[in-house]
Amino acid sequence: MVPRKKPAPAAANDDDPAVAVLRQFRQVFNAVKSHFQQVEKTVGLGGAQVWALSVVREQPGIGVGALAKAMSIHQSTASNLVRTLIEREMVSAAKQGTDRRTVQLSLLPAGAEVLRNAPGPFAGLLPDALKSLPPETLARLRADLAQLIVAVAADEAGASILLSDQL
Repeated sequence: MVPRKKPAPAAANDDDPAVAVLRQFRQVFNAVKSHFQQVEKTVGLGGAQVWALSVVREQPGIGVGALAKAMSIHQSTASNLVRTLIEREMVSAAKQGTDRRTVQLSLLPAGAEVLRNAPGPFAGLLPDALKSLPPETLARLRADLAQLIVAVAADEAGASILLSDQL
């Protein structure tokens, strides 16, 4: 009697559209995760901190609220990022002008050095890739992802949590 070969383990069924899309999400998130790991390995800072440094460099004197808006994050998240960057002497915060409650951020030499050494894109792989897509593709993605968000009952607050803080 000839021994039978065991069947190969079942591979992901790419004929199933849900499985195929799941695999695509995995590819995207693993690419994003790899980018954040490379940034942290290279410069010793997280991706969000590097992005914040780049925004401060591009907009000297920016305030924390404007930084939060530029990064599409909650102001408390931006405040935490800034606090860490100030402690590490990469950014300075000065109260100037008539409203002494607001601070203007400036890049310090140590922050500039990080940006010289950090792999780009500074805003992260996903925001950079999304900006490169045609408007009609972004419109379709937005509409389709809105349906997915409803299907998973995602919390609206999750929209302002940085991916680098989750991966």
